[in-house]
Amino acid sequence: MSSVAPPSPTPQTNDLWRVFSQRFKEYWPLILGIAALAIPTIVSVASEIWSTEDGAHGPIVLASGIWLLARLWPRMLLVARPPALKHALAWMAPALFVYVFGRLVGVLGIEVFGLMASLYGLIFALGGAPAVRVLWFPLVYLAFLIPLPDTVVAILTQPMKLGISEAATALLHGLGYPVANTGVTLQVGPYQLLVAAACSGLNAIISLSAIGLFYVYLMHSSSWRYALFLLFFVVPCAIFANFVRVVVLILLNYYAGDEVAQSFLHDLAGMMTFALAVLMIFTIDHLLRPIRQRLGAG
Repeated sequence: MSSVAPPSPTPQTNDLWRVFSQRFKEYWPLILGIAALAIPTIVSVASEIWSTEDGAHGPIVLASGIWLLARLWPRMLLVARPPALKHALAWMAPALFVYVFGRLVGVLGIEVFGLMASLYGLIFALGGAPAVRVLWFPLVYLAFLIPLPDTVVAILTQPMKLGISEAATALLHGLGYPVANTGVTLQVGPYQLLVAAACSGLNAIISLSAIGLFYVYLMHSSSWRYALFLLFFVVPCAIFANFVRVVVLILLNYYAGDEVAQSFLHDLAGMMTFALAVLMIFTIDHLLRPIRQRLGAG
């Protein structure tokens, strides 16, 4: 029985691997250093953000982002052109300064931003601008790991909370339920329900934007006109899904009481809200097939 030897790499690939390996040897202290910085930051993000409803999408983004990087890595090697050391350090130094500053002042968002910028700089150091162009999408996608500052969240969620509170009150009051609202506080029979930031739609918009980008990139990256068109539906889908969530929570308070509504059913309603919004995106994509075919997106 004869065996067939695997085809040897082309000279071009061998040359690129040699250059890449050489640059890896030059930058291995920096690579290990960034890896060491990433560990405590990821632990902090996991304990402070991912364990809450606001950042539940984080582990999904991290896992799928690493998968995208691994998927595109061979293509990146074919175009890698490592820059001069001074150009790489010119990118890395400010990013590391931002990371250290965020760590010192205890602002997790700044710390994560500095870490992500350091990762981008590391890829630039290993493969140059061509490598960044090949890996641009997973690099942008991983930016969803950066948490928004609390002040920004408060400013953006307030009008959404007010709008959803008033819409839910108007619907249920019109159906004969004893529901009234004062701002974001709902009076449901003898119970009071506060529409918090989690019910405003912003968290779902951020999560859906990440998942929507991932879905669109995998399914429709050949036509970015249609991809951008589809992403416009993310915001209304997220707001409508959270409107449904608030209505469900009001009905749970009315029929089962506040204790039941604030039990595991509250978190279950959040998961159902996200599932409903994702299902709406998939349904809209299916219904838009004629437009997709006209734009040549398949």
